Amino acid sequence: MSDRPEPAGPAPGTQSPAHAPLAMMLSLADSRLPVGGHVHSGGVEQAIADGFIRTADELAGFLYRRVTTSGLVTGSIAAAVADGRLDVAAAQRETDARTPSAAARKASLAQGRGMVRLARRMFPDHDWSAHRPATHLPVISGSIGAASSLSGFHTALVLVYTTMSGSATAGQRLLALDPADVAIMIAELGAECERVAAQAAVGLADLSDPVLDVFAERHERQPMPLFMS
Repeated sequence: MSDRPEPAGPAPGTQSPAHAPLAMMLSLADSRLPVGGHVHSGGVEQAIADGFIRTADELAGFLYRRVTTSGLVTGSIAAAVADGRLDVAAAQRETDARTPSAAARKASLAQGRGMVRLARRMFPDHDWSAHRPATHLPVISGSIGAASSLSGFHTALVLVYTTMSGSATAGQRLLALDPADVAIMIAELGAECERVAAQAAVGLADLSDPVLDVFAERHERQPMPLFMS
């Protein structure tokens, strides 16, 4: 008989992973997974190429701008789907209407495709047919939030946070910044992410940022970009 102790079960009063929807949603949004967040810079690559971002402080300003504009809009759509205020078809139309850049819509659909793939594995008994043949990232994120009984606020918070952290990581790589500096930058924007998520959970947002749309379109025309967006 082995003297190795048996693995301990969950501590009394704690939840198993199957009943921890927020942790599960964070794991699904992880940029290392097939959602493909690690190959999207959210406009950072083009902003650096155009000289809009040159320093860590300028990257922080860009992240704040992205969180409070596109993060707010996509978070509001995800929250509305998670809370049952929008069905999938309506959410797709609202996302298209709030994404003027064709390149940005393409990036959203590409990440949405990866998220659907994960959702089917995580919830094999759930009907995901409404997300065929294509779905936007905030729409499928909202549906996963609903499937896991996650609130609209927390669903939006995950989307807003990953909108910011993915671009921050891209900026770190492209500018060769100290990872510790970028980690602090992300932490300092945490309160803003929560504020934006709370606003997103109230109702659909219509705020657009033409500069980010221009970056998305210019990036689409780059001959050999390092990131897909």
